[in-house]
Amino acid sequence: MTFEEAIKEMEEILQKLESENLPLKVAQELFERASVLAKFSQEELSKASGKLFEIKKDLDKIVEEEI
Repeated sequence: MTFEEAIKEMEEILQKLESENLPLKVAQELFERASVLAKFSQEELSKASGKLFEIKKDLDKIVEEEI
């Protein structure tokens, strides 16, 4: 699953929870799935942030060396 797919599925779940009169059990299952997707998305964002930080650090070194 990609970050984008997880976000899309969370949006679909949110729409269902907001617009449909769901039985409690179904709403609970959807909420649990959204929680799993949110955790996955947060982990993916953390990985991307770490990678971007490393790239910036490398670029800063290159710029310092050129000065």
